[in-house]
Amino acid sequence: MHVPDGFINAPTSAVTGVVAAGAIAVSLRGARRELDERTAPLAGLVAAFIFAVQMLNFPVAAGTSGHLLGGALAAILVGPFTGVLCVSVVLLMQGILFADGGLTALGVNITDMAIVTTVVAYAVFRGLAKVLPRTRRSVTVASFVAALVSVPAAALAFTLLYWIGGTTDIAIGKVATAMVGVHVLIGIGEAAITALTVGAVIAVRPDLVYGARGLQQRLKLRVNGELVDAPDAEPAPAPAARSHRKLWITGLVTSLVLAGFVSFYASANPDGLEKVAADKGIDEKTEEHANADSPLADYGVEDIANARVSGGLAGVIGVGVTVVAGSAVFWTVRRRRSDDASPTNTDTTV
Repeated sequence: MHVPDGFINAPTSAVTGVVAAGAIAVSLRGARRELDERTAPLAGLVAAFIFAVQMLNFPVAAGTSGHLLGGALAAILVGPFTGVLCVSVVLLMQGILFADGGLTALGVNITDMAIVTTVVAYAVFRGLAKVLPRTRRSVTVASFVAALVSVPAAALAFTLLYWIGGTTDIAIGKVATAMVGVHVLIGIGEAAITALTVGAVIAVRPDLVYGARGLQQRLKLRVNGELVDAPDAEPAPAPAARSHRKLWITGLVTSLVLAGFVSFYASANPDGLEKVAADKGIDEKTEEHANADSPLADYGVEDIANARVSGGLAGVIGVGVTVVAGSAVFWTVRRRRSDDASPTNTDTTV
């Protein structure tokens, strides 16, 4: 789904750049309410994990592969505003360092892969959370459905952008049919990865999952024939910091292993957008990436001949850079929240 330069014309790319910048500004403000001392470190890790899993293309059908988009996973784990920022950080790292996704198309990619997937997925997730039993299993089920829906939604969003500003004259109906068809299949893989990851985190630290907050229903007591809320129970002790660090280290090691080793066995088939672009002629005016000469272009390290070592090292570097960049962003946002809530900032003007 990474759109290269040349697919979408300059005016449309510029408009999506403005939309992306506005959404990021809103998300930076909204993330202040979502990030606390527990979730700020997790957000940087989520960005690194998404980067790693996006390197693992899985086969879907007819010589086509797919990979995680990550909007649903990020929104459910750390919140929708922080989720937009997580995916945006990943896309920025991929575009600048790895020449993956055009630089002039960065606004298109953020709009499509970060904003659309996150907003659609979280809306579906919250809708299901209101009607399903408030249990951990329901959160996992809702995560699966939300992720599944988010991928074809992103495909439709790309189709709309292509209809508005595509650089080749292709019947939009054919583009829509091809894009949605293949991305429904990719969505199944996205849903499985999202549900498994959310379920794994809930199993060990449910307090860290944004979408699982408030799972416990208030106990009802019958008093004089009427149901009333039971008194609040004693608050459970806060999880030990050691448990928090253990989860973070486990997640980072997992991301490094996926990007540095497992990625070598990923499918080499073109992903959904690449396949549709080649089949329908959308790629006729594709432009060379501005960073095509980057030492990490195409997820390999320059001057290292061994493909396994080159790709693995590039993946490890990518995870490291993404977790550092993401953590810096989220800790800065977290500090702004603390500064805003400090007593020195509570004065009012008479």
